[in-house]
Amino acid sequence: MDFDFQFAIISDLHIALPHTIWDHPKRFHLVELSIPALELALDRISQLDLDFLLLPGDLTQHGEPENHQWLQQRLSQLPYPVYVIPGNHDIPTQWGNETSISRAKFPTYYHQFGYRHSHQTDYTCELLPGVRLIALDSNEFDPEGKQLGYGYLNEAQFQWLEEVLATTSEPLRLVMIHHNVIEHLPDQSTHCLGKRYMLQNGPRLIKVLQEAGIHLLFTGHLHVQDIAQQGDLYEITTGSLVSYPHAYRTLRITSKLSEKTTVKIASHQIKTLPGWENLGEFSREWMGERSHPFMMRLLTEDPCYLTEEEAQKWVGSLRYFWADIAQGDTQFNFSHFPEPLRTYFESFSADPELGDNHRVIEF
Repeated sequence: MDFDFQFAIISDLHIALPHTIWDHPKRFHLVELSIPALELALDRISQLDLDFLLLPGDLTQHGEPENHQWLQQRLSQLPYPVYVIPGNHDIPTQWGNETSISRAKFPTYYHQFGYRHSHQTDYTCELLPGVRLIALDSNEFDPEGKQLGYGYLNEAQFQWLEEVLATTSEPLRLVMIHHNVIEHLPDQSTHCLGKRYMLQNGPRLIKVLQEAGIHLLFTGHLHVQDIAQQGDLYEITTGSLVSYPHAYRTLRITSKLSEKTTVKIASHQIKTLPGWENLGEFSREWMGERSHPFMMRLLTEDPCYLTEEEAQKWVGSLRYFWADIAQGDTQFNFSHFPEPLRTYFESFSADPELGDNHRVIEF
């Protein structure tokens, strides 16, 4: 079957109307620009002949009803279909509370955006002839309704997924989920700072998808531009509009009968907004100023295990470490670091033969 279509991915919008903003002094996210950043991204992609838009979670700041309401109204004005999935910020508690919606309410807000035929928070739909989307909710809660500190798919979800895969036959099936499934950082699935961004039972999902011939998986949550691969499964994670480098993606997929499918991935950044003329520089500094506690934990915990005194010698060199990871395609050089510290931090470098922001994939 022939394919030639294009779509966009905007992730981790963290929409926050001004009166809802949680102004925590140590927050990493510039949620006050969530709406103008989204408007600019939508204006830019409106110049393309898009077939659809994917939003892989963290649509709102903290699941506030008014932020969900604003977003669903804005999305309803777009001339192309939009498909969403909840992130951990969208349903912070299973039953909801005075400030956030419940898990059961999420599909009612996004009835037009994937949930037309689903009352659960997973769904599947035909995007185009021969192209299907499978959207999975990776949030899980304890018996008291408190969100777990990692992604997880329960047994009922796996049963549903396997039924969908067994009963659909589109040549191209795309999967969207909020939490990362394949590691994008060294030891991400086991490190105390990385595993909360992962789907805990990711290996099981990978096996199911590979056996079904799925090649493309779209995620968010980590706020970085990265493409990870395991076998013939590619996970494309997209950064956030409210944190450096304020990126989103556009993709074009083409295929002709008896030929390989080609996926051309392009990335774009929002570098200026009204009142934020030097947004890129400001945002990078914002992240750098708040990086010290995070970097100290990297230095003093597994696998570095430096003392606080030793860590203080090197933490200044890591001021922009997370910002450089977030922008993708970064080659790190810490030649002034002692071994094995140098080897560890340079292992976060991107593969120079591949691309995190711009890349062509064939399968």
